[in-house]
Amino acid sequence: MTEPEKLPEPAKSSVPQVAEDDRAVAPKAGGLMRSGLVVGAMTMISRVMGLVRDVVVATLFGAGTGADAFFVAFKIPNFMRRLFAEGAFNQAFVPVLSEYATRGSKREVRELLDAVSGSLTVVLALLTALFMLAAPWLVWAFAPGFGRDPAKLALTADMLRLTFPYLLLVSLTAFAGSVLNTWNRFAVPAFTPVLLNLSLIGAAVLLTPLMSEPAMALAWGVLIAGVAQLAFQVPFLVRLGLMPRPWPNFAHSGVKRILVLMAPALFGVSVSQINLLLDTVLASLLAPGSVSWLYYSDRLVELPLGVFGIAIGTVILPALSKRHAEQSGEHFAAMLDWAVRAVLLLGLPAALALAILAEPLLISLFHYGAMTEHDITMAAMSLRAYAFGLVAFMLIKVLAPGFFARQNTKTPVKVGIIAMVANMVFNLILIWPLAHAGLALATALSAFLNAGLLGWLLYKQGVLVFQPGWGRYAVQLIGGCAVMSVGLAWLAPDWQQWLGWGVWTRVQWLSLLVVVGAAVYFAWLAALGVRPRQFRMRG
Repeated sequence: MTEPEKLPEPAKSSVPQVAEDDRAVAPKAGGLMRSGLVVGAMTMISRVMGLVRDVVVATLFGAGTGADAFFVAFKIPNFMRRLFAEGAFNQAFVPVLSEYATRGSKREVRELLDAVSGSLTVVLALLTALFMLAAPWLVWAFAPGFGRDPAKLALTADMLRLTFPYLLLVSLTAFAGSVLNTWNRFAVPAFTPVLLNLSLIGAAVLLTPLMSEPAMALAWGVLIAGVAQLAFQVPFLVRLGLMPRPWPNFAHSGVKRILVLMAPALFGVSVSQINLLLDTVLASLLAPGSVSWLYYSDRLVELPLGVFGIAIGTVILPALSKRHAEQSGEHFAAMLDWAVRAVLLLGLPAALALAILAEPLLISLFHYGAMTEHDITMAAMSLRAYAFGLVAFMLIKVLAPGFFARQNTKTPVKVGIIAMVANMVFNLILIWPLAHAGLALATALSAFLNAGLLGWLLYKQGVLVFQPGWGRYAVQLIGGCAVMSVGLAWLAPDWQQWLGWGVWTRVQWLSLLVVVGAAVYFAWLAALGVRPRQFRMRG
């Protein structure tokens, strides 16, 4: 069969007859659940390694000046990574790529990949060079409290010059991952972040003794990780026959559409990240260690968020984009309903477990070396506040694709502006009585506002259609969460006892609590009729 000569306009309903081998393959029956499990498993490995990384960092650097400086120097490019790479770019690129893959030919897909990769490289290279030159001013803008300590400001700026090129490298990695996800190769992009954690662990252990400023070793670890992550994904693109030949072409119709979709998405899709960044700015004005307390508590919340929320959001975006390209509205709505149910199934018990076991978790992971009991107490306060918003963070990850898959980036922007303003108001109200924990609680409250507005608008537009059985499902979830919470609260020893235990005793008790909590929760659901087959989403 011959390839079509021209890609049809998106608005037209005609679909060219392209050889099956030239098409992106939509998930087959049950594919979403399997793909979600694959991404969740790989993300679990990454998050566990991330916790090991944080244990190493906490042991070596605690919550002191060096740790604060690194967390800010890493947070700035990491924030922009989520804004550009996993945020606006991914949400704009995947729907356009899915449409090309569904309706067009491999030649057209390759031309799109060449143009997008080249244009992305040029823009990010210029941005990286500019921000490296302006490092001190950038640090001052993101952490103004550091201006009171010139040595801390200078150290952070030096670290930022090493960490900022990570933005370029990891954005190209995200580009490659978006291509692999569209072709249903979810495991490789999901495993790639493990390389960041391994690089940071290796740098902390091996390079720290060689540095005049020990924390500078972590900045070198970030740069090494960026190179490793990009190199890891290249062979898989080559195997698919989709390795791009980067050539900037801003006049390409696909690039133009991606840019149009990115402009509002730059703000709308990353509201939660912007809120976390605002927390860092304000935390830098509070007591020393506040930035680190928020960081360590946020890292624990990131574990279930990544394993459940981001995993489901990752697999559902290309699937929704394909359903939209095929004009399958009924299936589109069913996928969204499935995603919301899956998030609540896992997000609710995870949030409760984090709140109940805040101190034991922090002690088991971080109470070594330079990490003090006071640091644990402070971090537990912000952890409970973040845990309160965990379900909302997850819902945003699966509801936003309901707009982006339909190439609607303007509506999430409007919602994002409302949530952003609300977050600032909450910050100003709560920072005085609750200090750093007030910042975390403000982020959680604004996330609920964001998720609530996204869900309500999708429902109002007839895009989110609740399938039968929600009443029974709600009773099952609430009962399971209540039974699990009572069991954990009764079984867990007082957190003060954990301070005197060795690492293996802590690990054994924590493992016991996790296993018992999960067993009680899922046994309750099974007794009330919840079965795995009910979550098999047909692709």
